[in-house]
Amino acid sequence: MELLLTAAGLRNETLQDALRDMLAKPFGSANVVYVPTASVAEPGDHGWLVADMNRMHSLGWREFDVLELNGLPRQMVLDRLLHADVIYVAGGSHYHLARSITGNDLADGFLEALASRVYVGMSAGSMIFSRNLTGRSADVIGDATDLHVLGATTVEPPFGLFDWYLKPHLHSPDFPERDDAWADRIAARADFPIYFIDDETAVRVGDGKVDVVSEGRWRLHT
Repeated sequence: MELLLTAAGLRNETLQDALRDMLAKPFGSANVVYVPTASVAEPGDHGWLVADMNRMHSLGWREFDVLELNGLPRQMVLDRLLHADVIYVAGGSHYHLARSITGNDLADGFLEALASRVYVGMSAGSMIFSRNLTGRSADVIGDATDLHVLGATTVEPPFGLFDWYLKPHLHSPDFPERDDAWADRIAARADFPIYFIDDETAVRVGDGKVDVVSEGRWRLHT
């Protein structure tokens, strides 16, 4: 299993090169499936999603598929994940994304696909692997409102692979409140490790190891 967990997609050459190394073949010889599910739970302008999709498409894939996780037969979803070499899951509401995976009984099949494919997450797409993705962590992180707006008070982590949690968009101009003081306040409440990463950074997981790929800034609170 190889994961490249970004805050804002493949924004720079360092992150794109990291994906090339993980894929071990040219983008032009590979299929990618782009999953926008998390985005549909976010209101307002979605120009950021269009820009991200265009950025990914511009890398020159052999095939560029777009897959919504809700509303399709389970096996159709899994077959299209298995057809891809790279599974790219975009941002939005990580709670809606997690609930879409568990609610559609996709977790086991998703993990099976990830065993032999490269996964790239953007923001919400990077946040769904922690076993600390719960209603309690929503209170710790301070985003319980994002869960409650979905009509929910709890969330089940779809994969539960890691103890650590990922919080994106540190120092992002799109999230001006996410400064070092914001990270310090969350870290003071948390009893689990948290990676805070900016929009030029990714946490990379592969071969049982975790490291950080970055042209920007990041913090790990343990």
